[in-house]
Amino acid sequence: MEHKNILAAIISPLCSWYRKNQRILPWRENKDPYRIWVSEIMLQQTRVEAAIPYYHRFLEALPTVEALAQAPLEQLMKLWEGLGYYSRVKNMQKAAVTVVEQYGGRFPADIKLLEKLPGIGDYTAGAIGSIAFGLPTPAVDGNVLRVAARLCNDDADIMLPQTKRRVKADLETAYPEAVDVSDLTQGLMELGALICVPGVPKCDLCPLTAFCEARKAGREQLLPVREVKKEKKTEKRTVFMLCCGDKVAAVKRPEKGVLAGMWEFPAVEGHITGGKAEQILTSWGMKGKGEAFVDNRHVFTHLIWEMKSYLVMADTMSDRFSWFSFEELQNSVAIPTAMKPFLTAMLKKVEEEHKQK
Repeated sequence: MEHKNILAAIISPLCSWYRKNQRILPWRENKDPYRIWVSEIMLQQTRVEAAIPYYHRFLEALPTVEALAQAPLEQLMKLWEGLGYYSRVKNMQKAAVTVVEQYGGRFPADIKLLEKLPGIGDYTAGAIGSIAFGLPTPAVDGNVLRVAARLCNDDADIMLPQTKRRVKADLETAYPEAVDVSDLTQGLMELGALICVPGVPKCDLCPLTAFCEARKAGREQLLPVREVKKEKKTEKRTVFMLCCGDKVAAVKRPEKGVLAGMWEFPAVEGHITGGKAEQILTSWGMKGKGEAFVDNRHVFTHLIWEMKSYLVMADTMSDRFSWFSFEELQNSVAIPTAMKPFLTAMLKKVEEEHKQK
C-alpha cells in the first residue's frame, strides 16, 4: 500500500483514540491562536511537563499578542529564563509586533501569511493553521516523522529535508478527508509522544497496530532511521564571581551567537591558574585574590562548556561590568541556565557566612 494511502486509512481510528485519550493541557482549553502559538514555540525544545509552568507564567504576564509586542526585552528574557534557545522568544516578539501592526492583533487564518511571521516555519504554521483555524495543514515534527516511518515501514532518514517534505505531501492528501483536522494534527503529535515513542514503542496500546507495516515486519524498534549526530565541540572556560559588598558583576553577551543578549558572569577562555587569574583581575582594573570556587559542565545542542570558577571579593566595582544585587539576579535579570550553579553556590555561601556571624 502506498504511504499516502496508509496515512489516509489511519484518520478515523487515530482521531477516535485522541478524543478519548488526550492529555489535559492548558493550551488545549480553547482554539486561541496566540495561546497555541506560545505553546508550540515553547515545546520545540522543551518537554511538555517542563513547559507547563513556563507557559502559565508567560500567559499570566503577557496574556495577549499586544502585551507581548509591547513587553520590555529584559522581561521577555526573564520569562524565558531556563527554557534556552532565547532567539525563539525574540522572534516571538517580532512576530507579535507584525501581527499587531499588519493584522490588527489577529493572527491571519492563512498558512502562507503565518509562515512569513518571524520564527514561524512550516511546522508551527501548520499547527496553528489546523488547530486554531481548522485549515487542512499538516504539522510535521519529530513525533509525526517517527509515526509515519513506522506505519509505512520507511527506511528514509527522517533528518533529511526531502523526507519531511514527502511525509508532509502524503499527509496533505489525507487531511481533506478528516472531519476534524485539529484532532488529526494533535492525534499524530499525541501518539508520537505517548505511544509510538523512541526506542521501544508501546505497540500493545496503539490504536493503529493493524495499519503498521513496521510492526507486521517486526521492524518497529529499528525505525525511524536517523543520521548519527556529530560529536559536540567542547570549550573550556573560567568564570569569575566578582563580589563587592552586596553586588555581583555581570556582563551582557553579544547579540549574536550562544546565549545572545543574555547576562553572564565575567569569563575567559580556558582553565586558568590562580596566578593567571590575578593578572586578569589586574587587567580589569580590580584587585583581589581569586579563590577556587565551584565547577560546572553545561551541554548545549552542538557545544559543551566545561567551566571552572574563581570567587573574588573585590574592594571596588570596575566600570567594565554591570553590578547587580542578589535580589536583582534572582528576580529581574535573565541569567542563563549555564550560569545558575555559580549563582546558587554564591547564595549558599553568603547564607552560611550570615549564620556564622
